Amino acid sequence: MCRQVFGFRLAMIALAAPSALLNATPGVATRLVGAAVVVTFMASYALFRDWERFGPLLLRHPSLLAVDTLFGSLLLISAGPTSTLAYVSVCTPLLAGIVYGWRGAAAFASLQALILALAQTAAADAHQGVAQFFLLPGLCVIAGAVGVTLRKLMLRFGEATAALTTVQARLAVTEAVGAERARLARELHDSVAKTLHGVALAAEGLAGSAGADHMNPTLIRQQAELVARSARRAAAESRELLADLRREADPDEGTDVLVELAARTRDFSTRTGLPTTYRPTGEHGVPPVPPAVARQLLTIATEAMENAHRHATPTKVGVEAGVHDNLLRISVYDDGRGLPAGTTLEQLRRAGHFGLVGMVERAASVGARIRIGKGGHDAGTEVRLELPLGALTT
Repeated sequence: MCRQVFGFRLAMIALAAPSALLNATPGVATRLVGAAVVVTFMASYALFRDWERFGPLLLRHPSLLAVDTLFGSLLLISAGPTSTLAYVSVCTPLLAGIVYGWRGAAAFASLQALILALAQTAAADAHQGVAQFFLLPGLCVIAGAVGVTLRKLMLRFGEATAALTTVQARLAVTEAVGAERARLARELHDSVAKTLHGVALAAEGLAGSAGADHMNPTLIRQQAELVARSARRAAAESRELLADLRREADPDEGTDVLVELAARTRDFSTRTGLPTTYRPTGEHGVPPVPPAVARQLLTIATEAMENAHRHATPTKVGVEAGVHDNLLRISVYDDGRGLPAGTTLEQLRRAGHFGLVGMVERAASVGARIRIGKGGHDAGTEVRLELPLGALTT
Protein backbone atom coordinates (compact mmCIF):
# COMPACT_ATOMS: atom_id res chain seq x y z
CA MET A 1 0.00 0.00 0.00
CA CYS A 2 2.86 2.40 0.80
CA ARG A 3 4.40 1.60 -2.57
CA GLN A 4 1.15 2.57 -4.30
CA VAL A 5 1.09 5.88 -2.41
CA PHE A 6 4.59 6.67 -3.62
CA GLY A 7 3.64 5.64 -7.15
CA PHE A 8 0.79 8.16 -7.05
CA ARG A 9 3.17 10.82 -5.69
CA LEU A 10 5.62 10.06 -8.47
CA ALA A 11 2.98 10.64 -11.15
CA MET A 12 1.72 13.88 -9.59
CA ILE A 13 5.25 15.30 -9.19
CA ALA A 14 6.02 14.52 -12.83
CA LEU A 15 2.88 16.37 -13.94
CA ALA A 16 3.44 19.43 -11.73
CA ALA A 17 7.22 19.79 -12.13
CA PRO A 18 7.07 21.84 -15.40
CA SER A 19 4.58 24.27 -13.88
CA ALA A 20 6.71 24.68 -10.74
CA LEU A 21 9.86 25.37 -12.77
CA LEU A 22 8.10 27.91 -15.03
CA ASN A 23 6.60 29.83 -12.11
CA ALA A 24 9.88 30.01 -10.19
CA THR A 25 11.84 33.27 -10.20
CA PRO A 26 14.99 32.97 -12.30
CA GLY A 27 18.14 32.52 -10.30
CA VAL A 28 18.37 30.94 -6.86
CA ALA A 29 14.63 30.21 -6.69
CA THR A 30 14.80 28.20 -9.91
CA ARG A 31 17.74 26.18 -8.59
CA LEU A 32 15.92 25.47 -5.32
CA VAL A 33 12.78 24.36 -7.14
CA GLY A 34 14.86 22.21 -9.51
CA ALA A 35 16.62 20.60 -6.56
CA ALA A 36 13.25 20.00 -4.92
CA VAL A 37 11.96 18.32 -8.10
CA VAL A 38 14.97 16.03 -8.26
CA VAL A 39 14.93 15.13 -4.54
CA THR A 40 11.20 14.47 -4.28
CA PHE A 41 11.05 12.61 -7.61
CA MET A 42 14.03 10.38 -6.86
CA ALA A 43 12.88 9.68 -3.29
CA SER A 44 9.41 8.68 -4.50
CA TYR A 45 10.91 6.55 -7.28
CA ALA A 46 13.32 4.75 -4.92
CA LEU A 47 10.57 3.95 -2.40
CA PHE A 48 8.18 2.90 -5.15
CA ARG A 49 10.76 0.69 -6.87
CA ASP A 50 12.33 -0.94 -3.78
CA TRP A 51 10.06 -0.44 -0.79
CA GLU A 52 11.32 -3.59 0.92
CA ARG A 53 14.81 -2.11 1.04
CA PHE A 54 14.17 1.58 1.81
CA GLY A 55 10.86 1.28 3.65
CA PRO A 56 12.42 0.14 6.97
CA LEU A 57 14.79 3.14 6.76
CA LEU A 58 11.82 5.49 6.46
CA LEU A 59 10.10 3.66 9.31
CA ARG A 60 13.08 4.15 11.64
CA HIS A 61 13.69 7.80 10.71
CA PRO A 62 10.52 9.97 10.48
CA SER A 63 12.80 12.95 9.88
CA LEU A 64 13.36 11.72 6.31
CA LEU A 65 9.65 12.14 5.58
CA ALA A 66 9.79 15.59 7.17
CA VAL A 67 12.68 16.60 4.88
CA ASP A 68 10.74 15.29 1.89
CA THR A 69 7.74 17.33 3.01
CA LEU A 70 9.80 20.53 3.19
CA PHE A 71 11.18 19.97 -0.32
CA GLY A 72 7.66 19.28 -1.51
CA SER A 73 6.51 22.57 0.03
CA LEU A 74 8.94 24.46 -2.23
CA LEU A 75 7.31 22.86 -5.25
CA LEU A 76 3.82 23.53 -3.86
CA ILE A 77 4.52 27.22 -3.27
CA SER A 78 6.11 27.56 -6.70
CA ALA A 79 3.46 25.65 -8.67
CA GLY A 80 0.55 26.90 -6.59
CA PRO A 81 -2.07 25.10 -4.45
CA THR A 82 -4.26 24.51 -7.49
CA SER A 83 -1.65 22.26 -9.15
CA THR A 84 -1.45 18.47 -8.85
CA LEU A 85 1.09 18.91 -6.03
CA ALA A 86 -1.83 19.60 -3.71
CA TYR A 87 -2.73 15.90 -4.01
CA VAL A 88 0.85 15.00 -3.13
CA SER A 89 0.44 17.06 0.05
CA VAL A 90 -2.66 15.07 0.98
CA CYS A 91 -0.71 11.82 0.48
CA THR A 92 1.88 12.76 3.13
CA PRO A 93 -0.48 12.49 6.19
CA LEU A 94 -1.95 9.31 4.68
CA LEU A 95 1.51 7.77 4.46
CA ALA A 96 2.40 8.96 7.97
CA GLY A 97 -0.74 7.35 9.38
CA ILE A 98 0.07 4.02 7.72
CA VAL A 99 3.75 4.01 8.73
CA TYR A 100 3.85 5.81 12.10
CA GLY A 101 0.36 5.53 13.57
CA TRP A 102 -1.85 8.24 15.01
CA ARG A 103 0.99 10.34 16.46
CA GLY A 104 2.81 10.52 13.14
CA ALA A 105 -0.46 11.19 11.33
CA ALA A 106 -1.29 14.08 13.67
CA ALA A 107 2.17 15.63 13.34
CA PHE A 108 2.39 15.44 9.57
CA ALA A 109 -1.27 16.39 9.04
CA SER A 110 -0.67 19.55 11.09
CA LEU A 111 2.58 20.33 9.26
CA GLN A 112 1.07 19.75 5.83
CA ALA A 113 -2.07 21.73 6.66
CA LEU A 114 0.11 24.67 7.76
CA ILE A 115 2.14 24.48 4.54
CA LEU A 116 -1.04 24.42 2.44
CA ALA A 117 -2.44 27.40 4.35
CA LEU A 118 0.76 29.35 3.71
CA ALA A 119 0.72 28.39 0.04
CA GLN A 120 -2.88 29.54 -0.36
CA THR A 121 -2.15 32.77 1.48
CA ALA A 122 0.79 33.38 -0.85
CA ALA A 123 -1.48 32.78 -3.83
CA ALA A 124 -3.73 35.66 -2.57
CA ASP A 125 -6.84 34.63 -4.52
CA ALA A 126 -9.47 37.26 -3.72
CA HIS A 127 -12.34 35.09 -4.95
CA GLN A 128 -11.39 32.20 -2.67
CA GLY A 129 -13.93 31.54 0.06
CA VAL A 130 -13.40 30.27 3.58
CA ALA A 131 -14.65 26.76 2.73
CA GLN A 132 -12.31 26.54 -0.24
CA PHE A 133 -9.42 27.84 1.86
CA PHE A 134 -9.83 25.08 4.47
CA LEU A 135 -10.65 22.31 1.97
CA LEU A 136 -7.11 20.99 1.42
CA PRO A 137 -5.99 21.32 5.08
CA GLY A 138 -9.14 19.45 6.08
CA LEU A 139 -8.36 16.74 3.53
CA CYS A 140 -4.92 16.37 5.13
CA VAL A 141 -6.54 15.68 8.51
CA ILE A 142 -8.97 13.21 6.95
CA ALA A 143 -6.15 11.47 5.05
CA GLY A 144 -4.18 11.09 8.31
CA ALA A 145 -7.20 9.48 10.00
CA VAL A 146 -7.69 7.16 7.03
CA GLY A 147 -4.01 6.15 7.21
CA VAL A 148 -4.32 5.29 10.91
CA THR A 149 -7.45 3.23 10.21
CA LEU A 150 -5.75 1.35 7.39
CA ARG A 151 -2.76 0.67 9.66
CA LYS A 152 -5.02 -0.87 12.33
CA LEU A 153 -6.85 -2.97 9.76
CA MET A 154 -3.59 -4.28 8.30
CA LEU A 155 -2.20 -5.10 11.76
CA ARG A 156 -5.37 -6.98 12.65
CA PHE A 157 -5.25 -8.78 9.32
CA GLY A 158 -1.64 -9.75 10.06
CA GLU A 159 -2.63 -11.08 13.49
CA ALA A 160 -5.47 -13.05 11.94
CA THR A 161 -3.12 -14.44 9.29
CA ALA A 162 -0.60 -15.47 11.96
CA ALA A 163 -3.36 -17.15 13.97
CA LEU A 164 -4.58 -18.95 10.85
CA THR A 165 -1.04 -20.11 10.11
CA THR A 166 -0.72 -21.44 13.65
CA VAL A 167 -3.99 -23.34 13.34
CA GLN A 168 -2.93 -24.77 9.98
CA ALA A 169 0.39 -25.86 11.48
CA ARG A 170 -1.40 -27.57 14.36
CA LEU A 171 -3.77 -29.29 11.95
CA ALA A 172 -0.81 -30.45 9.87
CA VAL A 173 0.83 -31.89 12.99
CA THR A 174 -2.41 -33.62 13.94
CA GLU A 175 -2.75 -35.10 10.46
CA ALA A 176 0.87 -36.24 10.53
CA VAL A 177 0.34 -37.92 13.90
CA GLY A 178 -2.83 -39.58 12.62
CA ALA A 179 -1.05 -40.79 9.49
CA GLU A 180 1.80 -42.17 11.58
CA ARG A 181 -0.63 -43.96 13.89
CA ALA A 182 -2.38 -45.50 10.86
CA ARG A 183 0.99 -46.58 9.47
CA LEU A 184 1.99 -48.20 12.76
CA ALA A 185 -1.36 -49.96 12.89
CA ARG A 186 -0.76 -51.37 9.40
CA GLU A 187 2.78 -52.45 10.29
CA LEU A 188 1.66 -54.21 13.46
CA HIS A 189 -1.29 -55.85 11.75
CA ASP A 190 0.62 -56.99 8.68
CA SER A 191 3.82 -58.20 10.34
CA VAL A 192 4.22 -58.72 14.07
CA ALA A 193 0.60 -59.54 14.87
CA LYS A 194 0.33 -62.18 12.15
CA THR A 195 3.65 -63.77 13.06
CA LEU A 196 2.72 -63.94 16.74
CA HIS A 197 -0.58 -65.51 15.79
CA GLY A 198 1.37 -68.13 13.87
CA VAL A 199 3.61 -68.71 16.91
CA ALA A 200 0.52 -69.25 19.06
CA LEU A 201 -0.94 -71.79 16.62
CA ALA A 202 2.35 -73.62 16.33
CA ALA A 203 2.73 -73.70 20.12
CA GLU A 204 -0.79 -75.10 20.48
CA GLY A 205 0.06 -77.81 17.97
CA LEU A 206 3.27 -78.60 19.86
CA ALA A 207 1.41 -78.82 23.15
CA GLY A 208 -1.14 -81.16 21.61
CA SER A 209 1.55 -83.40 20.15
CA ALA A 210 3.49 -83.48 23.43
CA GLY A 211 0.35 -84.44 25.38
CA ALA A 212 -0.65 -87.27 23.07
CA ASP A 213 -0.59 -90.87 24.29
CA HIS A 214 1.84 -91.85 21.58
CA MET A 215 4.31 -89.06 20.99
CA ASN A 216 6.02 -88.72 17.64
CA PRO A 217 9.53 -87.32 18.26
CA THR A 218 9.92 -86.32 14.64
CA LEU A 219 6.65 -84.39 14.60
CA ILE A 220 7.44 -82.72 17.93
CA ARG A 221 10.87 -81.68 16.66
CA GLN A 222 9.33 -80.21 13.48
CA GLN A 223 6.73 -78.31 15.48
CA ALA A 224 9.34 -77.03 17.91
CA GLU A 225 11.48 -75.83 15.01
CA LEU A 226 8.43 -74.09 13.55
CA VAL A 227 7.78 -72.33 16.87
CA ALA A 228 11.43 -71.24 17.10
CA ARG A 229 11.50 -70.06 13.49
CA SER A 230 8.26 -68.13 13.89
CA ALA A 231 9.50 -66.53 17.12
CA ARG A 232 12.73 -65.47 15.44
CA ARG A 233 10.71 -64.02 12.58
CA ALA A 234 8.56 -62.03 15.03
CA ALA A 235 11.70 -60.71 16.75
CA ALA A 236 13.21 -59.73 13.39
CA GLU A 237 10.01 -57.96 12.34
CA SER A 238 9.91 -56.10 15.66
CA ARG A 239 13.51 -54.96 15.25
CA GLU A 240 12.79 -53.89 11.69
CA LEU A 241 9.77 -51.89 12.80
CA LEU A 242 11.71 -50.20 15.61
CA ALA A 243 14.59 -49.39 13.28
CA ASP A 244 12.14 -47.90 10.80
CA LEU A 245 10.76 -45.66 13.55
CA ARG A 246 14.19 -44.49 14.70
CA ARG A 247 15.79 -43.70 11.37
CA GLU A 248 15.03 -43.18 7.74
CA ALA A 249 16.21 -45.88 5.33
CA ASP A 250 18.96 -44.87 2.93
CA PRO A 251 17.16 -44.07 -0.37
CA ASP A 252 20.36 -44.76 -2.34
CA GLU A 253 20.49 -48.38 -1.16
CA GLY A 254 18.17 -50.25 -3.52
CA THR A 255 16.38 -53.53 -2.80
CA ASP A 256 16.02 -56.46 -5.20
CA VAL A 257 12.28 -56.96 -4.92
CA LEU A 258 12.23 -60.19 -6.96
CA VAL A 259 14.79 -61.92 -4.72
CA GLU A 260 13.01 -60.81 -1.55
CA LEU A 261 9.62 -61.82 -2.93
CA ALA A 262 10.92 -65.28 -3.88
CA ALA A 263 12.33 -65.76 -0.38
CA ARG A 264 9.06 -64.71 1.27
CA THR A 265 7.12 -67.07 -1.01
CA ARG A 266 9.30 -70.02 -0.04
CA ASP A 267 9.03 -69.14 3.64
CA PHE A 268 5.25 -68.85 3.40
CA SER A 269 4.95 -72.23 1.68
CA THR A 270 7.19 -73.92 4.26
CA ARG A 271 5.43 -72.36 7.21
CA THR A 272 1.85 -73.00 6.10
CA GLY A 273 2.26 -76.18 4.05
CA LEU A 274 0.18 -74.57 1.29
CA PRO A 275 1.68 -75.19 -2.19
CA THR A 276 2.92 -71.77 -3.27
CA THR A 277 4.95 -71.08 -6.39
CA TYR A 278 6.86 -68.02 -7.51
CA ARG A 279 7.47 -67.17 -11.16
CA PRO A 280 9.34 -64.14 -12.51
CA THR A 281 7.74 -62.57 -15.58
CA GLY A 282 8.15 -59.49 -17.70
CA GLU A 283 10.31 -58.11 -20.42
CA HIS A 284 13.48 -57.40 -18.44
CA GLY A 285 14.84 -57.23 -14.92
CA VAL A 286 13.45 -55.01 -12.21
CA PRO A 287 15.65 -52.03 -11.23
CA PRO A 288 16.65 -51.59 -7.57
CA VAL A 289 13.71 -50.33 -5.53
CA PRO A 290 14.13 -47.77 -2.70
CA PRO A 291 13.84 -49.54 0.69
CA ALA A 292 10.76 -47.60 1.80
CA VAL A 293 8.91 -48.52 -1.41
CA ALA A 294 10.15 -52.12 -1.40
CA ARG A 295 8.90 -52.56 2.15
CA GLN A 296 5.38 -51.57 1.14
CA LEU A 297 5.35 -53.77 -1.97
CA LEU A 298 6.64 -56.86 -0.16
CA THR A 299 4.24 -56.33 2.74
CA ILE A 300 1.28 -56.13 0.34
CA ALA A 301 2.32 -59.38 -1.36
CA THR A 302 2.84 -61.13 1.99
CA GLU A 303 -0.51 -59.90 3.25
CA ALA A 304 -2.21 -61.22 0.09
CA MET A 305 -0.72 -64.68 0.65
CA GLU A 306 -1.71 -64.66 4.34
CA ASN A 307 -5.28 -63.60 3.52
CA ALA A 308 -5.57 -66.43 1.00
CA HIS A 309 -4.37 -68.97 3.58
CA ARG A 310 -6.64 -67.77 6.37
CA HIS A 311 -9.85 -66.95 4.56
CA ALA A 312 -10.03 -68.54 1.09
CA THR A 313 -9.12 -72.26 1.82
CA PRO A 314 -7.22 -72.55 -1.49
CA THR A 315 -5.36 -75.56 -2.80
CA LYS A 316 -2.53 -73.49 -4.24
CA VAL A 317 -1.20 -69.94 -4.45
CA GLY A 318 0.76 -68.44 -7.33
CA VAL A 319 3.00 -65.38 -7.13
CA GLU A 320 4.30 -63.56 -10.22
CA ALA A 321 6.39 -60.41 -10.55
CA GLY A 322 8.09 -58.52 -13.37
CA VAL A 323 8.12 -55.45 -15.57
CA HIS A 324 5.34 -54.99 -18.15
CA ASP A 325 5.05 -51.81 -20.23
CA ASN A 326 7.12 -49.71 -17.79
CA LEU A 327 5.07 -51.03 -14.88
CA LEU A 328 6.38 -53.15 -12.03
CA ARG A 329 3.61 -55.72 -11.66
CA ILE A 330 3.21 -58.08 -8.71
CA SER A 331 0.37 -60.60 -8.78
CA VAL A 332 -0.77 -62.98 -6.04
CA TYR A 333 -3.50 -65.46 -7.09
CA ASP A 334 -5.27 -68.18 -5.13
CA ASP A 335 -7.91 -70.67 -6.30
CA GLY A 336 -9.99 -70.31 -3.14
CA ARG A 337 -13.57 -69.25 -2.60
CA GLY A 338 -12.98 -65.60 -3.56
CA LEU A 339 -14.43 -62.42 -2.12
CA PRO A 340 -18.19 -62.16 -1.45
CA ALA A 341 -20.08 -60.25 -4.10
CA GLY A 342 -20.47 -56.54 -3.39
CA THR A 343 -17.65 -56.34 -0.85
CA THR A 344 -16.37 -52.78 -0.32
CA LEU A 345 -13.50 -51.35 1.69
CA GLU A 346 -15.92 -49.42 3.90
CA GLN A 347 -17.73 -52.63 4.83
CA LEU A 348 -14.41 -54.30 5.67
CA ARG A 349 -13.33 -51.31 7.76
CA ARG A 350 -16.56 -51.29 9.76
CA ALA A 351 -16.33 -55.05 10.30
CA GLY A 352 -12.78 -54.74 11.65
CA HIS A 353 -11.09 -56.53 8.72
CA PHE A 354 -8.20 -54.18 8.05
CA GLY A 355 -6.04 -56.44 5.87
CA LEU A 356 -7.38 -55.33 2.49
CA VAL A 357 -7.80 -51.76 3.76
CA GLY A 358 -4.16 -51.66 4.78
CA MET A 359 -3.08 -53.06 1.41
CA VAL A 360 -4.93 -50.28 -0.44
CA GLU A 361 -3.46 -47.63 1.86
CA ARG A 362 0.06 -48.98 1.39
CA ALA A 363 -0.31 -49.01 -2.39
CA ALA A 364 -1.55 -45.41 -2.39
CA SER A 365 1.36 -44.29 -0.19
CA VAL A 366 3.92 -45.27 -2.87
CA GLY A 367 1.87 -44.21 -5.91
CA ALA A 368 0.90 -47.73 -6.97
CA ARG A 369 -2.44 -49.04 -8.21
CA ILE A 370 -3.95 -52.17 -6.70
CA ARG A 371 -6.74 -54.35 -8.07
CA ILE A 372 -8.46 -57.03 -6.01
CA GLY A 373 -10.83 -59.46 -7.72
CA LYS A 374 -10.92 -62.45 -10.04
CA GLY A 375 -8.70 -60.82 -12.62
CA GLY A 376 -8.56 -63.02 -15.71
CA HIS A 377 -9.46 -66.20 -13.78
CA ASP A 378 -12.79 -67.99 -13.50
CA ALA A 379 -12.65 -68.29 -9.71
CA GLY A 380 -10.53 -67.38 -6.74
CA THR A 381 -8.93 -64.03 -5.98
CA GLU A 382 -6.10 -62.12 -7.61
CA VAL A 383 -4.33 -59.18 -5.97
CA ARG A 384 -2.52 -57.25 -8.69
CA LEU A 385 -0.19 -54.41 -7.80
CA GLU A 386 1.17 -52.06 -10.50
CA LEU A 387 3.81 -49.38 -9.87
CA PRO A 388 5.18 -47.10 -12.63
CA LEU A 389 8.95 -47.43 -12.96
CA GLY A 390 9.16 -43.64 -13.02
CA ALA A 391 8.11 -43.63 -9.36
CA LEU A 392 11.30 -45.53 -8.46
CA THR A 393 13.57 -42.68 -9.58
CA THR A 394 11.72 -39.70 -8.10
